[in-house]
Order: sequence, then C-alpha cells, then structure tokens
Amino acid sequence: MTAAEISQWETVIGLEIHAQLATSSKIFSGASTAYGAEANTQACAVDLGLPGVLPVLNREAVRMAIRFGVAIDANIDHQSVFARKNYFYPDLPKGYQISQFEHPIVGKGQISISPAEGEHKLVGITRAHLEEDAGKSIHDQFPEQSGIDLNRAGTPLLEIVSEPDMRSAKEAVAYARKIHSLVRYLEICDGNMQEGSFRCDANVSIRRRGSDQLGTRAEIKNINSFRFLERAINHEVERQIEVIEDGGRVVQETRLYDSERDETRSMRSKEEANDYRYFPDPDLLPVNISASDIAEIRAALPELPEQKKQRYISELGLSDYNAELLTANRDTAVYFETAFAEADATQAAVLVNWILGDLAGALNKAGLDITESPINPAALVQLVARIADETISGKIAKQVFDAMWQGEGNADEIIEARGLRQITDSGAIETLIDEVIAANPEQVEQFRAGKEKVLGFLVGQVMKESRGKANPGQVNALLRDKLK
Repeated sequence: MTAAEISQWETVIGLEIHAQLATSSKIFSGASTAYGAEANTQACAVDLGLPGVLPVLNREAVRMAIRFGVAIDANIDHQSVFARKNYFYPDLPKGYQISQFEHPIVGKGQISISPAEGEHKLVGITRAHLEEDAGKSIHDQFPEQSGIDLNRAGTPLLEIVSEPDMRSAKEAVAYARKIHSLVRYLEICDGNMQEGSFRCDANVSIRRRGSDQLGTRAEIKNINSFRFLERAINHEVERQIEVIEDGGRVVQETRLYDSERDETRSMRSKEEANDYRYFPDPDLLPVNISASDIAEIRAALPELPEQKKQRYISELGLSDYNAELLTANRDTAVYFETAFAEADATQAAVLVNWILGDLAGALNKAGLDITESPINPAALVQLVARIADETISGKIAKQVFDAMWQGEGNADEIIEARGLRQITDSGAIETLIDEVIAANPEQVEQFRAGKEKVLGFLVGQVMKESRGKANPGQVNALLRDKLK
C-alpha cells in the first residue's frame, strides 16, 4: 500500500492501559502479588471465589488510584462503586470480574505528550478505574491441553482509558510512554512490561480525511511493548484501509497482535457493556473519599515529569528536547540529579550530553537499564571534570569512557595508566606545528592563498603527530599564528 493511499485516511486511536498497582497484597484479599511464584500458590479462597468468602477492599490500591488522578488533575469521584462484570473464561474462577462501571474512582483528566522534537499535544483521559486481574491460561506446557495459573487472579489493576485523541501510532506510543513514566514517578506501578505489569489495548479505526464521523473500531488486546504497539497499530490501519478499499466493511471485534508474523488476527466479536451485565457488587460497599483525603494525597505528590522538565529548562538552561528525554525515565532523571549534585554548576548541559549520548548508547547496546550502568554518576562527573580542566580532550574522553565501561578503573586511573594526559605545553605544541608546516608546504601555501578549509587538514596532522594528546584549541590558535 502506497503512502498516497494511506494519506487519504485519518487514523483514530484510543488506548486502554492496565497498570498493575504496586501493592504487596491483592485488591480484595491478603494473598501476595509477588511475581514468579510457582503456579497457583498465591491464590487464596477469595481469589478462587469459593462459597462463603467475602472480598475486603485494599485501602492502598484506592490511595494509589487517587494519586494517579490528582497527578493528571482529573476529577476524583467522592463516591465510587464496584460492579460485577460477568463473563465466562477458564481463568476467571468466579465467573465475573470485580471492576467499576458507572462510578469510576477517577474521572476526566488530560496529559501532555511530545510525539517528536518540538511537538506538543494534549490527550484526554476519559476515566481510570480499579479492577481485579484475571488468572492466566498457559497453552504451551501441556500437549493438547491448557493449564490455568490463578496467581494473578485478584491482582489490583488501574485501567486508564484515553479519549480517541491520537492520530498516529507514533502519538499512541508517546502517550503510552508518558503514562508509563508517570506511574513509575508516582511509584504506583513498576512498569515492567515483560512481567505484564503494564499492558495496552489499542482501539483503532479509520475515517476519510476531513470527516468528523468515527469509523468502526477494532480492539487489539494485551500489547506488552512500545515497539509492538506501534507495529500493531500500523498493521491494523493498513488492514482496515484494504478492507474498505476492496468494498468490504470493518467489523467491530477484538483482535490479537502476532509479533512473529507481524499481523493482527481476529479473536472474537467485540463485546458491549450490556453483554457483561454489569451490576453493583452486593458484597462491596460504595467507596467514600473525602476532600481531605484527596488534599492529603495531593500534598504528598513527588515532583512529576512535566514539573521536573520545566525546572530543568528554566533553572539549568537545558533544551526542551533534552529535558523531555531526561525526565521521560525516572531512573535517568535520578542518575542525572545524583551526578549534578557532585558536579560544577556549569556542567549540566555537558553531563546531559554524556548521559543521553555515549552512556545511553552503551546501555542500549548492552541491553542494560541505567540502574545497571557500570559507570556510576560520580565516575561520569570525574570524567567530565577532566575535560573541563583540560587534562584530556573531548576525543580522548571517549577512549577513557570506553575503558571505564570495561571496568579498567576511574577516569584518573585510566588517564595515568594509558598516558592520555593532554599536552598543553605551548613549546611542545609549537615544535609539532613546525614539523607539520615543514612537511606540508603545498597545503601551507593554499591556506595563505585564502583556502581556510586547509587549516582543518593541518590541525589534523598536528593531532596525529601528538597521538591525539595536544590541546585542540591551542593547536588551532598557535597554528594560525604560525601561518600568518
């Protein structure tokens, strides 16, 4: 399908994000939520829905939901109600899921995203409600059978539902990343997508560009990586365009994204709210939340990503783009602030360039998180200081960084062991310059005839003779003086 064909259509996307709340016990029982336990060892009588048991609401799950709501400046419902969402599936032992329907705990809010450098967009959030997770069906461990692990049953989730405000897969990924960042800053979710702590469902539809009529949507379920989210949406958009262009119509349904085949497949027809026969759970009283409860939680909020970003721009003089990248990941911001606390106050921009450049590249190549970095913040500060005091050049610093990454020691130890200290003695540099001038008479005459670009060649020759140790600024200045 050509770009011209796709450009005739507008994509409309809304996301439903399930964030597992970081409580130590489940939302309606005292069973553990720890990841990795042997199957069915963390499912108690309440989780199994055994006769005679009653759910008891986890207060901390409620506080975490409110924490999210005040962070996005959303309406907090002073009375929220839990409902039973009725459907049958083998990993749902009660035959219903306890969720919220007409009275969710968090109402309308909004969040700002930056899909690309210099771009800003507000995305509306319709609601965020509490619910319990279902168990997990295991299809690959038993021949011709499926296993059911109920350890996840009853795990507290906050389902965050966006407005259909996104118009591309890129915007959807930017929104998902922003929510992911926010819940980690708030410490209400660990955001681990591999373990299923943060999952996305994407509602995707298309319409003719310029139309205000929404198309029929398909829901793509349980996407567990940002890369797969982008690929799944792009594939689904192309599929829907092809269906309509071929004279067919898009069916409202639930689809699954297959990352190995890079395609979406139909799972079942899309259910509506009335299919679930929602009704208030008779075993749970309405949750009453006072204004003082909300005020207390709001007062205890940490500095949020957007606030931190604006502080970096106004106080440290960072660019909007770098401040956005730096604050997108809580651990990256912590690394920077730890380093900056030990650095010279003028070194903020230099530190950021190293963190977002060489360090980020090395971490990405090694598949490591910044919390696992072999180079700690203090070690990076020392390296930057050696550039600032001209002990080494920026080019040599990259060699030192690589050696630090390999565990050869700190910057000072590596500089001494490898003899990398920069040559700043003017007499020594002038001797090297004299040798280069004598060896390159043709280039010298070209420079004197007005060819400025030749200076770069001559500087390079001096740096080569010094094995990269000569101070580049001094070389440039002294060479110009010699050539006058």
